[in-house]
Amino acid sequence: MALASRFRRVFTEPSSLCFQFSSLRLNSTLTAPKLFISGLSKETTDEQFKEAFNPFGQVVEAKIIRDRASGRSRGFGFVTYTSIEEAEKAREEMNAKFLHGWAIFVDPAKPR
Repeated sequence: MALASRFRRVFTEPSSLCFQFSSLRLNSTLTAPKLFISGLSKETTDEQFKEAFNPFGQVVEAKIIRDRASGRSRGFGFVTYTSIEEAEKAREEMNAKFLHGWAIFVDPAKPR
């Protein structure tokens, strides 16, 4: 009986399960004002990328990583702000949002 109620809860409350996973993604704290953005459209330009993240603070650098051979976007990029607070605000506002038709995900950038 207890097993059946657990299965019922999992299948009837998917939003709580999704919320748990999305909160795990946002739990890591920023230690630098640099963000890693994945899920970018191949058609997004560097200028459009910078404009999308400009409302949250002063963007020092916004760069889409490109393939060396073809020059096409690899689907991810980095944004650097002047402060950690600005980067955190951008992360909260832009994570799991749509940019040029694609869902993007914003995470702290890991050091090289």
